[in-house]
Amino acid sequence: MKRNVIEINEDKCIGCGLCATACMQGAIEIIDGKAKLVSESYCDGLGMCLPKCPVDAIHVVEKETEEFDTARKNIKAKSETMKVESAHAGGCGCSGSAAKTFERKSEVVFDLMSGQPMANLSVQPTDMTNKSVSKALSADFSVPSELMQWPVQLKLVSPNAPYFNNADLLIAADCTAFAYGDFHRDFIKGKVTIIGCPKLDDNQYNTDKIAQILSANQIKSITVVRMEVPCCGGMIQAVRAAMLKAQCIVPYSEVTISTDGRIK
Repeated sequence: MKRNVIEINEDKCIGCGLCATACMQGAIEIIDGKAKLVSESYCDGLGMCLPKCPVDAIHVVEKETEEFDTARKNIKAKSETMKVESAHAGGCGCSGSAAKTFERKSEVVFDLMSGQPMANLSVQPTDMTNKSVSKALSADFSVPSELMQWPVQLKLVSPNAPYFNNADLLIAADCTAFAYGDFHRDFIKGKVTIIGCPKLDDNQYNTDKIAQILSANQIKSITVVRMEVPCCGGMIQAVRAAMLKAQCIVPYSEVTISTDGRIK
């Protein structure tokens, strides 16, 4: 049959491996320092690998070839999800990635000098302005975590983890928590948190995994927090595409953090 498949110019290929990572069908492997198409029947012809190639060594061509093996569709993403779910269910793999939840109780914080309650530190802030914790806290005071569940890394969470059902979902680019000083109280509090990197991760995998989470659970709302840098827009794209794929229509908001730690 005649259909689209990729062709790789091995003379231009530098063997970086980005195309192989992007291909969810496992059609590309790095062999002897060059990208190789393992089988034309593995290639769906959509060309998700093309934008990843830094030297323009991959092109889509129409040719007579084998029919696409539909069993290969997103096989890498499915394999990764099965590994994680198996680890959670059977106790194998990394024991630290087993799903768990934490109970967070509201705490009344006392000023160390006056002994009086500092009410502003025990409630959720109503605005989203950046605050300096150092002005309100003594150096001896420890800010409590607001994290409600574990794990948080998108590649490690199971779509069927019980904490996702009826959850307000926070999907954050992983740099945001380092850039924004009060991230726990302003964003994590009261939400189930998952993080990822749209630049270093496979964004198609992120889309598929988020769609699985949305399809398997009743999600009440979604908040996406990203950095202002252009590559972080991939997180927005992944979440929006996942919502369309899962047909999940829920209250949705986006927040952008500047590199100097402000909400834009």
